[in-house]
Amino acid sequence: MGDFEKRWNIALVAHGGAGKTTLADSMLFNAKAVDKLGRVDDGTSNFDYEPEEIARKISISSAFNHINWNKCYINLLDTPGYANFIVDSEFCLKASTGAVVIISAISGVKVETHTIWNLLEEWHIPRIAFVSKMDRERADFLKAVDDMEKELNVLPVPVQFPIGKEADFKGIVDLVKMEAYAFDDNGAGTYKKIDIPKDVEGEVKRLRDFLIEKVAEVNDELTEKYLEGKEITQEELIYGLKFGAQTHQFIPVLCGSAFKNIGVSHLLDYITLLLPSADEVPDTIGINPVTQKEERRKRTPDAPFSALVFKTFVDTFTGKVSVMRVFSGKISSESTVYNATKGVKEKIGSLAVIEGKKFKNIPQAYAGDIVAILKSKDIKTGDTLSDEANPIVYKAPDIPEPMISFAIVPKTRNDEDKLSQAIQKIIDEDPTVSFTMNEQTKEFLLSGTGQTHIEIVLDRLKRKYGVEVELKTPKVPYKETIKGRAQVQGKYKKQSGGRGQYGDCWIELEPLPRGGGFEFVDRIVGGVIPKQYIPAVEKGIVEAMQEGILAGFPVVDVKVTLYDGSFHPVDSSEMAFKIAGSLAFKKAAQQANPVLLEPIMDIEIICPDEYMGDVIGDINSKRGHVVGVEPKANNQIIRAKVPMAEILKYANDLKSLTSGRAMFTVKFSHYEEVPTHLSEKIIQQANKERQEAHQ
Repeated sequence: MGDFEKRWNIALVAHGGAGKTTLADSMLFNAKAVDKLGRVDDGTSNFDYEPEEIARKISISSAFNHINWNKCYINLLDTPGYANFIVDSEFCLKASTGAVVIISAISGVKVETHTIWNLLEEWHIPRIAFVSKMDRERADFLKAVDDMEKELNVLPVPVQFPIGKEADFKGIVDLVKMEAYAFDDNGAGTYKKIDIPKDVEGEVKRLRDFLIEKVAEVNDELTEKYLEGKEITQEELIYGLKFGAQTHQFIPVLCGSAFKNIGVSHLLDYITLLLPSADEVPDTIGINPVTQKEERRKRTPDAPFSALVFKTFVDTFTGKVSVMRVFSGKISSESTVYNATKGVKEKIGSLAVIEGKKFKNIPQAYAGDIVAILKSKDIKTGDTLSDEANPIVYKAPDIPEPMISFAIVPKTRNDEDKLSQAIQKIIDEDPTVSFTMNEQTKEFLLSGTGQTHIEIVLDRLKRKYGVEVELKTPKVPYKETIKGRAQVQGKYKKQSGGRGQYGDCWIELEPLPRGGGFEFVDRIVGGVIPKQYIPAVEKGIVEAMQEGILAGFPVVDVKVTLYDGSFHPVDSSEMAFKIAGSLAFKKAAQQANPVLLEPIMDIEIICPDEYMGDVIGDINSKRGHVVGVEPKANNQIIRAKVPMAEILKYANDLKSLTSGRAMFTVKFSHYEEVPTHLSEKIIQQANKERQEAHQ
């Protein structure tokens, strides 16, 4: 694995389609880790190898490989950029020592770039930027640099400048060394040194001066030297760029074309020059689960062992694989570790380094390494593994609430039998998937981060586990309540040879405030109903509430007072009083002005400024109302309350409304009365479905 000092864990991050995987494949090729350049477009990538990725030509899951470059060991973490899979990227950042932010020279900064950028800020990850696709039509290096400054609120400092434009893009000028390189047009990544072309001299000089000025500001020593007019050396420029990047004062910007393999080897040079290796990043901070106090771990092999599991997947041949970043100490394969998150010991199997879809077994792993545990049984994504005598728990990223849910119906009995086990395996791999049964509608709900996400889950269910299901829009869990009061008698009397049945109760039914649930008050005096029968009355009422009288939806927010009744010394029984209670409730509910309630959701939408009017207009058309809008870095955060029935397919609506440039989260808020003109229709439909179900 090389010297401990020389290890980098580099996440390649960007919005979907910016070319991260193409860049990762070019890096492998340039470092001679592979003989042939892998390509996303023809399905030969060393990173996108899942059938679902090859079919869609997008990364849906992070992938890993490693290279040796100038005696530096670099772990490459190729992360997904599409919003549906962003949690995977966030976990990868937790394992990284630095990141390369890829900005497309054509489209610049997109909404997903913002999301990734915010995560980089949150986890304090040092970063450099690479403006890619310089060979494409409409590619514009300086526009992409300006876009970063405006959109991401960061100071970009170019370290390179392109030679040639669009189809004629053929090389780069290095502003630190003041050297120019022209690349061969064969994708081999070979180049020769040339004089700086005349047509870029002016721009190169301007940017070189800007670079020196910004580097001079990183500390007092360099500032003094600059102000005294002394020359800042090449070593000092590298030091200043690295210091500025690590202290987040600015972001160094490089450029190239991953597809044509121009500038990739220079990017690798700068990764090792400007981003910190595993021993250069600060100590890791965690919580001791015993004392609940904060503790630090030195990132050295002689510190107590600790690691965070940041990825789980199921390999066809190997079984369950847990990928971890070792933060401190060392670990051997086939040893026992302490799972500090769960408070249990875990036996781990073989350790391996990951090379795309292959594994290479290793005997030991050290601080700074990213390794896989093969055949791990109970370890989950987000778990901290540590030395039992020195336990520590690292904060893992939060798993967001699912954005979209579908009801799923297994196609055959065989599918039904295998479904829950197969879905559990998928949840082990992808914690953003959830699978629940709605107690009220009795539907199985599959939830995820978006439509594409759910479709991919279904593809995997079929391909990996042979389970086929149909997707349906989930039913809305309506409820019923009352607005008026009623006093009624519920009497059950049955005489048929031998012992009869007799139960008689008087109840008062009245509404409770929204969210009040159910309240039962016993006001029986003088034993008109014997004590032992009163719980039976309540039970009968509670059972009757499960199916309301309007459309069979559960009844909520009511208060029932039992105030009178009568009994028969021989014929009365718990069963008779239970039936009497049920009859009384149904009769009272009909007289107390019953109404339908619907769930209202809290929705938060982040969208670019230019779509704000359309998004708000759409919310209003969905019977929603906006409760607040606040600006955030060229985006607007819109918060609103909208009926659930109106946003069952909101992910698709928002995508088409904003060209896929907005994101949203949704969670349950409260129940509200359904407007009369709509409730008639819902009641008719529900009653029709009930009749069909009973036929």
